[in-house]
Order: sequence, then C-alpha cells, then structure tokens
Amino acid sequence: MAKKAQPSDALLKALREWGLKFPGAHTKSPWPGHLDLAVNDKTFAYLSVEGEPFSISCKLPKSAGAALALPFTSPTAYGLGKSGWVSAEFPQGQLPPLEMLQLWVDESYRAQAPKKCLKQLDGGEVAPAAKKSKVNKKASKRRKPV
Repeated sequence: MAKKAQPSDALLKALREWGLKFPGAHTKSPWPGHLDLAVNDKTFAYLSVEGEPFSISCKLPKSAGAALALPFTSPTAYGLGKSGWVSAEFPQGQLPPLEMLQLWVDESYRAQAPKKCLKQLDGGEVAPAAKKSKVNKKASKRRKPV
C-alpha cells in the first residue's frame, strides 16, 4: 500500500537535493524506503520517509545546545545524542524552516566528511593536523651529558 503524500514531502525532496550538492554526497538506504544523506558512506542526515511526517537527525557538534533548546528536538536515540546528534520531529502540517535545516545539514556534513571533500567544498586549503617533528621527538629522548 502506497503512503499518502504529505505536505512535507516537497520539503524533504528539496532538502535531499540540496544535500546531494555537497562534494562526495550520496544517498544511503539503511532501511527500506529511507534515502538518507551520506558522504564516504558515513551518514550526515537521517531523513524521514516520503509520506510520513517530516523528521531529521543531524550531527551538530557546534550548535547542538541551541538546537536542543527548540521544542521539537531531542538527542538522537541509540546513544548518538552523546556524540552531538540531534533529532527533530515535526507534527503533521507544521513545516520547519528550510534555511535552518540547511544549516544543520551543512554542519553535519562538515562533521562527517573527509578533509578532501571539505577542501573541495571550501575551495581552498583545509588545515592539516599538526605533525610532530621526528627530530624534536628524537632530541627529547636523548639525555644531555652531565
């Protein structure tokens, strides 16, 4: 039996299309009917199924606190909330602002994407992790003569 189209289906499609514009982004279907957003096979947005009320879960390492202050959000289940994942569920007929969701998807993508994708996204250099100098490491192990 086909699910009845919901007003939120257009929002879901628009958000999915927008998320797929990120470098390396693709859809991932961990469960029947789901088309979540992923990069490098790591999900960055769990999305509701078309025909159901709109919901989304994103990893928000910077804005989780602010997002969780909203009345329609909660920490994501299965322990993901401890890692900064936030879920939002919207009652039937209440459409969330697309711009806010786009910011969440952007932040979540940046938290999950590999550096090469972030470099493409930002069109420039991504700061590499600081490397310890082998010379300094060896020098610190040597004892100075007394």
